[in-house]
Amino acid sequence: MSAVDLEKLRMSGAGKAIAVLTSGGDAQGMNAAVRAVTRMGIYVGAKVFHINEGYEGLVEGGDCIQQASWLSVSNIIQLGGTIIGSARCKAFTTHEGRLSAAFNLVQHGITNLCVIGGDGSLTGANIFRKEWGGLLEELVKEEKITEDVAAKYSHLNIVGLVGSIDNDFCGTDMTIGTDSALHRIMEVIDAITTTAQSHQRTFVLEVMGRHCGYLALVSALASGADWLFIPECPPEDGWEDIMCTRLGESRSRGSRLNIIIIAEGAIDQNGEPITSNYVKELVVKRLGFDTRVTVLGHVQRGGTPSAFDRVLSSKMGMEAVIALMEATPRTPACVVSLSGNQSVRLPLMECVQVTKDVQKAMEEKKFEEAIQLRGRSFENNWNIYKLLAHQKPSEEKSNFSIAILNVGAPAAGMNAAVRSAVRIGISEGHKIYTVHDGFEGLAKGQINEVGWHDVAGWLGRGGSMLGTKRTIPKSCMQNIVENIRKYNIHALLVVGGFEAYEGVLQLVEAREQYEELCIIMCVIPATISNNVPGTDFSIGCDTAVNAAMESNVEHLTEKMKTDIQRGLVLRNEKCHDYYTTDFLYNLYSAEGKGVFDCRTNVLGHLQQGGAPTPFDRNYGTKLGVKAVLWISEKLRESYRRGKNVWKLNKSVG
Repeated sequence: MSAVDLEKLRMSGAGKAIAVLTSGGDAQGMNAAVRAVTRMGIYVGAKVFHINEGYEGLVEGGDCIQQASWLSVSNIIQLGGTIIGSARCKAFTTHEGRLSAAFNLVQHGITNLCVIGGDGSLTGANIFRKEWGGLLEELVKEEKITEDVAAKYSHLNIVGLVGSIDNDFCGTDMTIGTDSALHRIMEVIDAITTTAQSHQRTFVLEVMGRHCGYLALVSALASGADWLFIPECPPEDGWEDIMCTRLGESRSRGSRLNIIIIAEGAIDQNGEPITSNYVKELVVKRLGFDTRVTVLGHVQRGGTPSAFDRVLSSKMGMEAVIALMEATPRTPACVVSLSGNQSVRLPLMECVQVTKDVQKAMEEKKFEEAIQLRGRSFENNWNIYKLLAHQKPSEEKSNFSIAILNVGAPAAGMNAAVRSAVRIGISEGHKIYTVHDGFEGLAKGQINEVGWHDVAGWLGRGGSMLGTKRTIPKSCMQNIVENIRKYNIHALLVVGGFEAYEGVLQLVEAREQYEELCIIMCVIPATISNNVPGTDFSIGCDTAVNAAMESNVEHLTEKMKTDIQRGLVLRNEKCHDYYTTDFLYNLYSAEGKGVFDCRTNVLGHLQQGGAPTPFDRNYGTKLGVKAVLWISEKLRESYRRGKNVWKLNKSVG
């Protein structure tokens, strides 16, 4: 939203009142959403109220409904859970409970309600909205309010934000709390991996997801799990034999660990539960492997929200207030959803109905339909997991060779992209080369053919397993061309930032001079700076932002708990030639005059290091698959009857 649009909204809420509540299970990021609704509401000139303890507080009224200020939501964006509380409320499911809730809202002049919760909480809000007029009529008859008051507050506007770590609400790519829950899961998997490798163990990891397998699916995709159980797609009959065979084959190839991920709601084809203990006993009995079970439980709800959840919740909270300000008596209740990288509004009950349709399809054993109803992102994740988890013989060899290299500064998630590119390329029947040390390695002949299992274990590794340098082709063009000819390379896949873009452009510009460069070239953006064109996100930037969020968090939190007001100044390293970090430190230190102190913290290369976040692992994996499938398509188009059409026509691809 532009500054002009924001300015138009200022004071558009004068005379109005907004209330926000959190309901159902808590989810990391709820506090960020409460903060955004509160501050955006104040920005537009409305009174903002917090309803403590969810619908229970709405029914109870009194001190449970309190007016919020700008400062009342300071220093909460990084906190897990919900500071205004959440509770299950049977009273609100009754007519009498909703009558009390209506009275309490009218007492405060509130006709705009933002509900943060799951589909049950949002459905309850919509019922409340539909009954609102009748509830006010009852209150008039009972002489609890006057007819003038009923006329003044005749309509209730509702907007929902989905807070659910399961990501089980249809209509949004991601719900508040899901990314943070994936962080907790991946932290456990990364820790388990080290001990499993040490002792050659098999771990069965049970994650939340009674009715939705999203957490299990994405954590399996981000960890390279050997086997996965989700409720939307029960394994085929005889799965026990197939799973044990694959686990045994993995060990025979030298693997020292196996990871099996199971959603708590996993079932077989007959609808019977598949438990983590059953899977463990099966592996022990059939294979004799040392096998342990880890059930994560509510640890997935805990901890601080990820950077993604903080930003997502803030954007959604802001959009919720705008939706309430623009609502009319004819506007249906809406839910703020995420589509791509944008906050959008969708009809609330349509999304709730599709969510219910998923459960119905599963109950009727229409599992393919259930996966499709979950949405394009879920279906895409499922298909990619199946492609990459187990090697399937390609139908035929393609006679094409693809070289993969990393260029520029390292970025967490590069290895995930290379792994998926290698494996999907092999599945397509191509010969896959990896190049060490970027374009410099391509010039020096540091080129190796790789197989499926050569990239095992790469997903959780930070940095670049291939090595990466900033060297660009113009300094070694002749040698690059010679090696492309020597290894008969038909396509280049370059993973990197600005240097990758610049390097590929130099190769394209040299096609007139070297026909060997008339090959398919593709770049996957990977840079923590997120400063390359053509993409909203580049691989590595999510990990870098999370590194910044985690830096010195405990110290800052303790400081902020005091009554002394403190500030945080963030500075980009290249923002100004003169207003340097040292200058700002000296300025604040001098002007503080003992009233406040000042500290500096330069993160530097900390942002490039460490294990990639679930987002970067998943994103890198998807981009690697997408890139090689695109390359494969272009190779088939370009090489007709064994001849390179580009070389024949001297055209630029």
